[in-house]
Amino acid sequence: MSLELEHYCPNCEEYREFWKVASTTMHLGQKVKWHCGECDYGFVRIDGEVDTAQSA
Repeated sequence: MSLELEHYCPNCEEYREFWKVASTTMHLGQKVKWHCGECDYGFVRIDGEVDTAQSA
């Protein structure tokens, strides 16, 4: 998995480069934390299925 990711940042209101700041394996799968390089907004993805950056 890459250490960087292009993703929309709601704080910056544009696409930014996000950096992987943590990764761990848990019972749900691989949990990865990402943070915006500009404003430090962060989100979590778990095995590509659960994404805290997605709105409900």
